[in-house]
Amino acid sequence: MKRNILLHPDPRLKKTAAPVDDLSDELRVLADDMLETMYDAPGIGLAAPQVGILQRLVVLDCVKGEQEKPRPLIMFNPEIIASSDDTSVYEEGCLSIPDQFADVTRPAEVDVRWIDRDGNEQTETFTGLWATCAQHEIDHLDGKLFIDYLKPLKRQMITRKMVKLKRELARS
Repeated sequence: MKRNILLHPDPRLKKTAAPVDDLSDELRVLADDMLETMYDAPGIGLAAPQVGILQRLVVLDCVKGEQEKPRPLIMFNPEIIASSDDTSVYEEGCLSIPDQFADVTRPAEVDVRWIDRDGNEQTETFTGLWATCAQHEIDHLDGKLFIDYLKPLKRQMITRKMVKLKRELARS
């Protein structure tokens, strides 16, 4: 089932998500719903707080080529356990901040540990777009948005645009 994506500014996007203590069927359904919502948006990552659920859950799929096989990842309690000193810059966007993009500098490589949908611990080293996406989504679990990396003036400008968009959506 497709879920509604919260739009910035929304206080729930700035809250820290609670760890997942028990992998229930309800949480697995939420993960599946989040993948459906992410693909439909379309996006390459989505965190549970973006659909109003303050749990440490993210979904990712950075495979973009139409000829490539999708690689959906469901991560419960993801955490970055190591990151490189080398950095990379990607133009980031966010499903909660539609049509707004900005360059963000992050570690170029990260090691991430998480629990998969079957309750197994996984660890993987991510590079490139996958590394950026994993960091971006894990930031959501800590109440941090990509615009928090920007200079205050640029951040305020994007926030004002979002307030205007939310007002227009409320009227329609």
